[in-house]
Amino acid sequence: MNERDAVTALSALAQEHRLRIFRLLVKEGPYGVPAGAIAEHVGISPTSTSFHLKELDHAGLVTATREGRFVRYAVRVEGMRRLLTYLTEDCCRGAPELCGAPVTAVRSVCK
Repeated sequence: MNERDAVTALSALAQEHRLRIFRLLVKEGPYGVPAGAIAEHVGISPTSTSFHLKELDHAGLVTATREGRFVRYAVRVEGMRRLLTYLTEDCCRGAPELCGAPVTAVRSVCK
């Protein structure tokens, strides 16, 4: 990931509804959640949800799959992994194992 892609991803996450959506999708895993259920969970309108999902998709953080009339969104694990790697690759002067359990836990979940 380059700096420009990282800024795009971080900008997408720097909004409360998008951050809530992203965290929900991370929690739910690769199967994802229908757009209507995302709107209900976050407490915003379907139109606003679509806007926020589009921003997360543009940033490479989510993916959409059409199921008949519905669209199911899921975290794009590779996009999340690339962002986390970019943010932590130089951790502790190139010794990321010194950063502690959170980095290790994230890496093991994303494999």
